[in-house]
Amino acid sequence: MRYVSTRGEAPELDFEDVLLTGLARDGGLYVPAQWPKFSQAELASLSGKPYADVAFAVIAKFTGEKVPLAELKAMIADAYLGFGHPAVTPLKQLDADQWLLELFHGPTLAFKDVAMQFLARVMDWALARRKLSATIVGATSGDTGGAAIEAFKASRHASIFILHPEGKVSEVQRRQMTTVLSPSVHNIALRGTFDDCQAILKALFNDHQFRDSVTLAGVNSINWARIVAQVVYYVTSALALGAPGRPVNFTVPTGNFGDIFAGLVAKRMGAPVGRLIIATNENDILDRALKGGRYEVKGVKPSTSPSMDIQVSSNFERLLFEAYGRDAGAIRRLMASLGQSGAFTIETGPLSSIRAEFASGSADMAETAKVIAATLKETGELLDPHTAVGYGVARKEQGHSGPMVTLATAHPAKFPDAVERASGLRPGLPPRLAPLMMAEERMSVLANDPQEVKAFILERVGS
Repeated sequence: MRYVSTRGEAPELDFEDVLLTGLARDGGLYVPAQWPKFSQAELASLSGKPYADVAFAVIAKFTGEKVPLAELKAMIADAYLGFGHPAVTPLKQLDADQWLLELFHGPTLAFKDVAMQFLARVMDWALARRKLSATIVGATSGDTGGAAIEAFKASRHASIFILHPEGKVSEVQRRQMTTVLSPSVHNIALRGTFDDCQAILKALFNDHQFRDSVTLAGVNSINWARIVAQVVYYVTSALALGAPGRPVNFTVPTGNFGDIFAGLVAKRMGAPVGRLIIATNENDILDRALKGGRYEVKGVKPSTSPSMDIQVSSNFERLLFEAYGRDAGAIRRLMASLGQSGAFTIETGPLSSIRAEFASGSADMAETAKVIAATLKETGELLDPHTAVGYGVARKEQGHSGPMVTLATAHPAKFPDAVERASGLRPGLPPRLAPLMMAEERMSVLANDPQEVKAFILERVGS
């Protein structure tokens, strides 16, 4: 299995190198040179299997011969031992054709755990095999940071630095990062937005001298291994509800586009995936791009669904690469335009290609609150604001037939204030997380300056 950069000027790599490289050296994102496929017989054999068995079948298609199969199977089994539901990502029916895919049963109550718990194990395996230590950096709009720190806090081969926008994540999200006092964990509260955090992250990776000096590695969804692990729950739920002649549709609350891109990967592999619906909040750049063909960055608006308060959706580049027929030159031109003017126009042919598989919608804070209240009244289910954005869009989607699955990306207790305002109920944390709100915090507040962040990292890991 070989991987190519979306910008076409970085070397092809195998899975292990892509895992440790993260962002390609030309600034692009890695994707498989060819999509692996499941036969109908293989898919049929996976139906009803335990989650870890399906995960092994999916992930092994992408690791190729680099990871010994016995070791891969053991890493996957260990990754999901700490989840609070035996199905790992269970489905829950809300009405005749509307379902929730609960992705919040991991240790930090968010969908990022599903991928991050695997990523930590396979990255530790690769670092140990190469006798390396790494400096992991990540940017978070809320959930990635907590999931990454939880997964890597006991790593024997890595230090981890997470940037979050100061004052723009929920208290629970912040505390899941800042109360981990391991000497290898470093929390940076950046005076800026998530897009600023992400821009600094990319700047660090594009400084090749710095990157090499500290053995920089990434855990954001620019890392292909994150996408691979997220493909699994599309396969399990599509097999549970669908059939070769009955595709399953998915609505995904998304900001950085990684989670929904994993759905396209499952479809390319042959899983019965139908329409993929992009659900955005007020920060609706993806909805505007799909409907109007113009991807144009505007100011980030703080919302009750902060993990989606994003304007620059990194993984959208992977979709554009597919839509443009893997024309890396076209992607370089689009990304150069984005860097220069904050916008680009998607050509008619690629836009039609995207619209053939994706639709989109948005829900503002007022509508999100109404969805939370109405869903509780009608079904007894209490949604977090991100899931409510998705479910609100799913209920309005008309262009599909068959089951519609909304990805429930976080537990409502991660956003208790917004949920209480909308529903009158204040969700409580599971007992195992109750000490979180009393624990000591540790973080460093830094300016929105790549050089200051770089100096902070160098001071702690050396050069």
